Amino acid sequence: MTVDRRGLAEFLRGRRETLQPEDVGLPRGERRRTSGLRREEAAVLCHMSSDYYARLEQERGPQPSVQMVAAIAQGLHLSHDERDHLFALAGHTPPARASASDHVGPGMLRIFDRLHDTPVEIVTELGETLRQNTLGAALVGDLSHVRGPERSIGYRWFTEPSTRAVYHPDDHEFLSRLWVSGLREVATRRGAHSRAARYVSMLSAQSAEFRELWERHEVGLRPQRDKRFIHPELGLLELACQTLVDPEQSQALLVYTAAPGSESHEKLRLLSVIGTQSFTSSEEGADG
Repeated sequence: MTVDRRGLAEFLRGRRETLQPEDVGLPRGERRRTSGLRREEAAVLCHMSSDYYARLEQERGPQPSVQMVAAIAQGLHLSHDERDHLFALAGHTPPARASASDHVGPGMLRIFDRLHDTPVEIVTELGETLRQNTLGAALVGDLSHVRGPERSIGYRWFTEPSTRAVYHPDDHEFLSRLWVSGLREVATRRGAHSRAARYVSMLSAQSAEFRELWERHEVGLRPQRDKRFIHPELGLLELACQTLVDPEQSQALLVYTAAPGSESHEKLRLLSVIGTQSFTSSEEGADG
């Protein structure tokens, strides 16, 4: 397949001009004259340079890679049909529409982009973090750059001991059983050639604890609504986890809140300060 540069440029411009700043969690500003998003804003959402994005809209530059097209589809909040169209325009075969996908739908993203004052993340059925807001990263660590099996909390739980430090020690035994029970259910549902099945094989080879729990054949365990986190600076945070599930995507939006007036509620307010400072520091380090 060859790239349709004119069609690609027109499609990108059309989608960018349709999106409003508030649709993607950006401030509108008082002096905005642009209809829709600016090119610079779209580039940031797509995790690429403004120059690269501009060349695509100007029918110039190299053919975008599969990874780049996927980033654009996510950044511009495309539906599955729009994503597949974008892949075709860019000269690539659209990804198979598996029931478990890493592409977050626009409806879920619109909700996510509006939640700024409490920790939020979007995860797959395998506990793979697809999106975190600043507070979510401040609570459990920044997972935006993690790739491969390590993106799954269940996988890291048995292969990286430091993962457990985020959670209250009294909850570790239950969480170990919970991750194994959940993985068993997903692996059974998705089949022998699924990503879940690969995780089972890899963890069985790496973790004696996982093997022992796997042999119990436990199923049906469900996450507890109230969770206890241990933050390195703030200590214990007792939070309620509200879950919004997208059954078509097999993804969940997790929102962590604290009871008003509680000690954890005050700590969440402090977490917002810590999270903003950490985010600013990481940006300055990247610029340097």
